[in-house]
Amino acid sequence: MNPDIRTEKRRLGDLGENIACDFLKRRGFEIIERNYLRKWGEIDIITRKSEVIHFIEVKSVTHATSGYRPEENMHPWKLKRLSRAMQTYLLERKL
Repeated sequence: MNPDIRTEKRRLGDLGENIACDFLKRRGFEIIERNYLRKWGEIDIITRKSEVIHFIEVKSVTHATSGYRPEENMHPWKLKRLSRAMQTYLLERKL
């Protein structure tokens, strides 16, 4: 049996992404890719619906941080990294 060597933070992130994927699928989105990673950024989930590509950033929190608003954790440097990853994805896929 393989021990789970992920950190607690990574396990929480994976759980949040799984929940987000289930939510999106129930609403008709096709999951194209998860955890698209480049040196300059990562995209958690890439979906398609009605020929439109959507880039999804998932922010998972524990109950202890219930007053936390995920959008407050999207700092300018994170947005820049996300934007670069999105541009790279679109260029690589010739979209």
